[in-house]
Amino acid sequence: QVQLVESGGGLVQAGGSLSLSCAVSGQNFATYAESWFRQAPGKEREFVAGITSRQGMKYYGDSVRGRFTISRDNAKNTVYLQMDNLKPEDTAVYYCAKKTGVVVSRQPPDYRNWGQGTQVTVSS
Repeated sequence: QVQLVESGGGLVQAGGSLSLSCAVSGQNFATYAESWFRQAPGKEREFVAGITSRQGMKYYGDSVRGRFTISRDNAKNTVYLQMDNLKPEDTAVYYCAKKTGVVVSRQPPDYRNWGQGTQVTVSS
């Protein structure tokens, strides 16, 4: 059983920065990809960023590319999302997720495990 626990959410002013963490525990996969998604009220869950275990390749959603950075600390088994130049439209609940396989997917149904989410609110 895989457990994902997000932390680091909170309130930040527009233009500021915030760093999210996702601690992963439980049974590992041979190959996997981990991603961040977000969901704002009344909107569909949106792909934010993803990283592969095999090559460490990184992928970003169009709305966050150039502002957000995904990374992983293998020793801590933790994936991070560094968010810079935050905008009010970044306000959402942010989720980390994990899937088997070598490739990152932008589709939520492809992910087997999900965290509980952490709220990020960006004030104007």
